Amino acid sequence: MLAPLVNEPRDYAWGSTTLIAELEGRAPTGRPEAEVWYGDHPGDPAVVPDGRALGEWLASDAASTGAPQRLPYLLKVLAAASPLSIQAHPSKRQAEEGFAREEDAGIPRDAGVRTYRDDNHKPELIVAVSDTFTALAGLRDLDATKRLVSALGAAGEPLLEHLAGADEATAMRDTIAWLLSGTAQAEVDAIVAAAADADVPGFRAELDLVRHLNAAYPGDPGVVVALLLNLVTLNRGEAVFVPAGVLHAYVAGLGVELMAASDNVLRGGLTPKHIDVAELLDVLDPTPGPPPVLRPVDLGGGVERFEGPGISDFALLHTHVSEGTPAQIALDGVAIAIVTAGELDVEGAASGDHATLIPGVGVLVTPDEGALQVSGEGDLFIAVPGR
Repeated sequence: MLAPLVNEPRDYAWGSTTLIAELEGRAPTGRPEAEVWYGDHPGDPAVVPDGRALGEWLASDAASTGAPQRLPYLLKVLAAASPLSIQAHPSKRQAEEGFAREEDAGIPRDAGVRTYRDDNHKPELIVAVSDTFTALAGLRDLDATKRLVSALGAAGEPLLEHLAGADEATAMRDTIAWLLSGTAQAEVDAIVAAAADADVPGFRAELDLVRHLNAAYPGDPGVVVALLLNLVTLNRGEAVFVPAGVLHAYVAGLGVELMAASDNVLRGGLTPKHIDVAELLDVLDPTPGPPPVLRPVDLGGGVERFEGPGISDFALLHTHVSEGTPAQIALDGVAIAIVTAGELDVEGAASGDHATLIPGVGVLVTPDEGALQVSGEGDLFIAVPGR
């Protein structure tokens, strides 16, 4: 069984006014359009043709096909014109405990001070759809960060002192705690001012970003937290994977994002929203290292599979289908397919159901289909459960 899906873009302030409109081939609305959700998360479920929310359709029409009543993943198109907040996400255990704690405390789920809006973890990956996609992802190698901070002269010395602990992870955690404590504003301002005038070989893009972030979020300590993170520029088709606890912030570009079905976010700067520093530090993985770039596995036939290590919630298939060369793509479990360019006809291998995919229109494929037959010309992404 196939169920076409549509949804309206979410108008977060950081969203692009043009990227999603251009993708879908329509005029911009003039408002920011940040994300389109193709899933059943109650925060913004996709809609099937008869107007029902996807979750309702799964519980009724799809009940006999082997489809779960709740999807294990949430597929999005994301379009950033300005940086998202620096953030990390909890593990499954942390999410369950935090959600229960806030439920017991009677905090409304839509309250601004609410941290855990559901009881699920939120590992995620994003694949660049625009020519380039810029992100901050993971804490940079500590020696490299020290070289950068040392070049800021006297302004960088307090930061270097906090980074000087014998244990790298502890030093990183303590430094982030200090930056977000509210007691380091003078040092934050001095570091940002020094970075504005600095020219450090090997770090020019990072310093340019600091200037950009400070213009958008003047005085925000997250500008200096960003100075500790890996700056990653993805080319079209490249991806990063962000597991639990890893600090990250998407900066600019259009991408296809896939995550566990959750909306739990612990913020660490670059936002006017509530920051729970203690909870962020509790979920934080402070281990420095290289950018978490995710390489796909070649499945043959032009199909590649992006899958985070140890994650059973989701994987993302990607292929380009050419006119006159139809493809059959094997599926294991409930799937959601979208296109980011072109137009594709998809047919359920078992039912013979058809749907036409263009940017802005997705389709849910129930598990009993087993495969999807695809023809036309276009770039196809398919969310499936992980192994």
